[in-house]
Parts: sequence; structure tokens; C-alpha cells
Amino acid sequence: MIKGELVRALTVKDAVGVGLGAIIGAGIFVVTGVAAGVSGPAFLIGLFVAGVVATFNALSSAQLAAVYPQSGGTYEYGYRLLSPAMGFSAGWMFLLSKLSAAGVVAIGFGSYFYQFLPLISPVFYSVGAVILLTFANYFGIQKAGKLNLIIVSVTLLALLYLFVGGISSVQKENFVPFAPFGFSGVAESAALLFFAFTGYARIATLAEEVREPEKTIPRAVIITILSAVLLYAGVSVVAVGVIGAEKMAASSSPLQVVAESLTAPGIHLVVTIGASTAMLGVLLSQILGISRMFLAMGRRNDLPGFFEQIHSRYKVPFVGIIFTGFVILLLTLLGTFEFIVRSATFTILLYYSITNLSAIRQPKNQQLYGKAIPVLGLIGCLMMSIALPWEVITSGMVLLLIGFGIRWIIKRSNNKRSLEF
Repeated sequence: MIKGELVRALTVKDAVGVGLGAIIGAGIFVVTGVAAGVSGPAFLIGLFVAGVVATFNALSSAQLAAVYPQSGGTYEYGYRLLSPAMGFSAGWMFLLSKLSAAGVVAIGFGSYFYQFLPLISPVFYSVGAVILLTFANYFGIQKAGKLNLIIVSVTLLALLYLFVGGISSVQKENFVPFAPFGFSGVAESAALLFFAFTGYARIATLAEEVREPEKTIPRAVIITILSAVLLYAGVSVVAVGVIGAEKMAASSSPLQVVAESLTAPGIHLVVTIGASTAMLGVLLSQILGISRMFLAMGRRNDLPGFFEQIHSRYKVPFVGIIFTGFVILLLTLLGTFEFIVRSATFTILLYYSITNLSAIRQPKNQQLYGKAIPVLGLIGCLMMSIALPWEVITSGMVLLLIGFGIRWIIKRSNNKRSLEF
């Protein structure tokens, strides 16, 4: 158990699986209902806008990761191309948003799986999932990658079955009125749904474990984001067309309400299983990404140095994995902190703003897609930030200041220790 290098084991297929596992979860099964509540059927326009901005950001991430294939993603790019403060901001916001999201997802898995197998309390299912997936991450990236592909395959098949089983039941009148809350509703739905797309960056965060990163990462990111946009669009159109935006907004599990309205054989059971595996996929990818961010920030002493230790046999950041699992377990048992969860959308928009700024600063010969892509991605992130409630922005800034306070304490402690020796 030493400091060292990670092993490059992920292929294009594995990387796409990790990206889809991170995206296809609470976004499609929960956030679509929330978005329908703020904009009506016009959340489909918000979905399109979010998908376009997410694509710009995905290309910026791919361009950067191909040149800087190290763990940490935007944290690393911010440090190298902007400033240590910008890099730290990206890393800290990533940790906050993904840890809080992981707690929500773990609780969500317990609720969904309980519907499938109501034998014990949902919280026991949640705890079991966190422990199982923490161990899956501990024993090597290859094992975690194979498990992730199985989980993602089940989720994709369930959503495809819902789409095929529901397309014939779509009713035009469910799309009228189309935009009852006007432009502001569409803008807010775009910001909400953008958060649902952001898992594609998990590939960049794991760049140090990808084979031939300069080729694999751009391919995997593009395949992932395009697949997710098409899947979200198809399922969302069916959902609105079958039950309408009001019923979607009234439920915390809108796709299950859709399934209950359809007559396809076993469709409700299939969607329940798909929702369960979707939550598992997101949780697995969250542990992967968060532990690698702890590794990257430990290497630069923005967090305690013990996070940079890599297991001598399994070649994983084992301290980061164990700590990540522990924090998620606490959030699962104690309940997630609403203060952090509510600011998660703002924190991730700030994260991707730094991604785009870093891509803009890249030398011209490194820009695979030109400067226009990150410029448009940055504009999209800033516009969606403005659409968020002011209290969400304020809470996000408070969390950022807390992070800089913790960083100052760690740096000061390290300096004192070095002077003593």
C-alpha cells in the first residue's frame, strides 16, 4: 500500500459504460418529473438545450483529458491552465456535489429495490449497496468496470422496453398547453436537466486509468453524451405523451407512473428493476470518480496527503475509496443535508465553467474542436446559473468559501510540519 501510479485498464467500451452509468440514473427517473413541474411539456425544450450545452462541455472535457490524462479531471486542468485557486474550486465543488448526489442515489436505490423485494427496510438495501459497491471499487478498476457494464446493460434494456411499450400510447393532447410557465420555466428546466447529463465527465476524472487516452477518451465521451441525449429525449417524449406533465410533476418516480398506465407485459416490474440498477450504476460511478478526486487533491496537498496512497496489488486509491464509502454511508443513514443538495446544481455549473475556461486557455495546437466549442459551453453554463434561484447560488458560494478555509488549514499544517523537520 504505497504511493504510485494507477493502471491503464479501461477500453472504449468500459469508458462508455462508466459514463452512461453516471448519467442514466436519478436524471431520467426523477429529475424529468421535477423539470416537468417547472415548465410543463416544454421541459422537452429544456432537455434539448441542456443536451446541447452538455455536448459542448463534453467536447471541452474530452479535448482536455486527451492532453492531460491524469486523475482529477477539471481540478487538474484548472491548476495547469488557470490557477491553483480555480483548480481547487473545481475539485472542491466536484466532491460536494457528487458526495451529496451519491447519498441521495443510495437512498433512492433502497426505495426502488424495496418495491421489487419488500422483505426488509429500504435503508438496509441502501446500506448494503454502498458496502457492496465500495468493495467492488476496492478490488480493482477492471472488476468495477465489468460490474458497471452489467448494471448499465440492464438499465438500458429497461428504458428501451419502456420506450417501445409506450410509444403507441402517446396522446397529442398531453402536450397542450406546451409552455404554461413561459421562457423562465424552460430556462429553469434546462438548468435542472443539465445536472442530469453531467456524468460524462466521469471518464475524464478516470483518465489515468484509460488505455490510449488521447484516442479513447474523445471517442468515449462523444458516444456517451450522444447516446444519453437520444435516450433521454425518447423516454421523455413517451412519458409526457402517456401521462402528461402534471402527473409527471406530481410523482417522485414519474417513469413508474408511466409504466402503470401501459399494458405491455411486465413493464412495471421491468421499470422498477431498471430504476434500481440505474441507481446502482450512478452510485458505482460516483465512488469511482470521488475517490480519484481525493487522490488528485491529496497529491497536491489540497487535502491530506494520505489520500494519494495507491494499493500495491489492486492499483486503486484505496484510502479515497474507503473514505468515500464511509461518507456516503453516513449520508445514507443520517439523511442528506438539504443545504448541500440544493446547491449541487450551482456547484456543478461552476465546475464546468472552469472546464470551459481551461479549454479556452489551451494552446491552439491542442484544441481538437476549436475555441468556439468551449466558449459556447461557458456561455451556456453562465446562462443556466443565472436561471437558478438566488438562495441556491448563495449557498454554493458559502460552501466554496468553507472549502478554501479547509484548504488554508491543511496548507498551514503542512508548512508547520515541514519547518519542524
